[in-house]
Amino acid sequence: MNPYCLGLHCNITLAHLKDQPAQSTSNAPALQPSSSYSVASSGVRYVTSKILGSSGNGSRMLGFVGGNGNGHKANGGTSKSSHVGGLSNGSSSTVGSNTSDGKGSYLIFNVGDTLYISDLTSEEKDPVKSITFGNSNPVCHAFDSKAKDGHDFLIGLNSGDVYSVSLRLQLQDVGKKLVGAHHYNKDGALNSSRCTSVAWIPERDGAFVAAHADGNLYVYEKASLNLIINASLCHCTLLLGSKDGPGDSTFPVIKDQTQFSVAHARSSKSNPIARWHICQGPINAIAFSADGRHLATVGRDGYLRVFDFLNEQLICGGKSYYGALLCCAWSPDGKYILTGGEDDLVQVWSMEDRKVVAWGEGHNSWVSGVAFDSYWSPPTSEDESENAVYRFGSVGQDTQLLLWDLAMDELVVPLRRPPGGSPTYSRTQSSHWDSAIPVGTLQPAPSTKDVPKLAPLVAHRVHSEPLSGLIFSQEAILTASRDGHVKIWTRPGSDSQVSSTDTSTPSKPVSSGFK
Repeated sequence: MNPYCLGLHCNITLAHLKDQPAQSTSNAPALQPSSSYSVASSGVRYVTSKILGSSGNGSRMLGFVGGNGNGHKANGGTSKSSHVGGLSNGSSSTVGSNTSDGKGSYLIFNVGDTLYISDLTSEEKDPVKSITFGNSNPVCHAFDSKAKDGHDFLIGLNSGDVYSVSLRLQLQDVGKKLVGAHHYNKDGALNSSRCTSVAWIPERDGAFVAAHADGNLYVYEKASLNLIINASLCHCTLLLGSKDGPGDSTFPVIKDQTQFSVAHARSSKSNPIARWHICQGPINAIAFSADGRHLATVGRDGYLRVFDFLNEQLICGGKSYYGALLCCAWSPDGKYILTGGEDDLVQVWSMEDRKVVAWGEGHNSWVSGVAFDSYWSPPTSEDESENAVYRFGSVGQDTQLLLWDLAMDELVVPLRRPPGGSPTYSRTQSSHWDSAIPVGTLQPAPSTKDVPKLAPLVAHRVHSEPLSGLIFSQEAILTASRDGHVKIWTRPGSDSQVSSTDTSTPSKPVSSGFK
């Protein structure tokens, strides 16, 4: 049984709370990268260690050149090394509580019917908060660092329910239930299928979208300020069917399940305000470009679809080589999209060309997570605009973490393929393909012989169970396995050496890096 069909996988979210006085940690001892912790009641645990490259698994060692902080360029291939806190020495304990509202960085992950929140800036060995949902499981979540009204965290359940809450308010409460929450689609009143993905809409204060397993995506506006204040004061959960309370949120029947369509709510006070029918079958993942202009979706039907979100228009898309697509991610500049899925490949899409411009082979099973490393920057060059290099990563059910570089000026691009002949090649990006694909076209998968192939810089098994999540932060790389095991890999120091230590056992973290 496909775990994605059931929502049986661990997702991870990083949240950075700001603008509040922080607790003093000047006397806290420094934590070592070999520490780990576990939650006895659930078997959840995470470790921190240095990310490694190994020449013993068929991959070449990664020269981790470039910077990895604040987007600044680095000289001589140096990189900042830092250890992530929030860990203990491997002991088991029950989940603790926290009443602090201090700013900090938090790791949020779901296992079973529980959502866990861990403080990455504290030496506390246990999660500072656990939230239990009882008869339904949290399967997706998202944090908005720019939220203005306090509600900055979204939670989607496999029952179809969606909550928006204040993360800081949850941390202040010692209980195991949501407090001050807004509840949307209660008990599946509007859509009873599993909520597969949630995302805040960039540059749209308080607005968000929720995707479902029946191929529909709903657009929600923020609740009124009065409701937000009332919910926070009474620590209660408010059921919202409209922007200001219960209302008619029904939509017309979808006439053709195979076609993209958008329907708007019949009432101006309704919430959600719109329903997008994306595809026939589950939407597996969604992602907004940084400016909020474009929305990418991938689904069980194997298609990537890219929309002009503001104009509600399909721009482009295409099919996987085989099976469903499971994950997608945007480059920070909005020029490229990564996809991964059941064909074991990573595809790179160009928004300018509206087509696949590269594909990566390295996984031995489904690709379940992809992400660009927005904190990494290549070594300085004389003409950076003509030599753009992107670092990205992927994780899969083969338990591997792969790191890749996309250097557009170094791609070997097929020019054309004469009938019955072999394709000719060029290293000039602009010389491949005659023109961009027309707007609104969903394309079949191109022949792998006609698209440049990427090889991973690093391929290493980092967990003992299939992987489900990947996040790049300024200090570390975070990976999560389907069974709720999270690892935090510190970025390598410039003077550290490579080690091929096995990391398949969580209690035996590695101590290695790159030079």
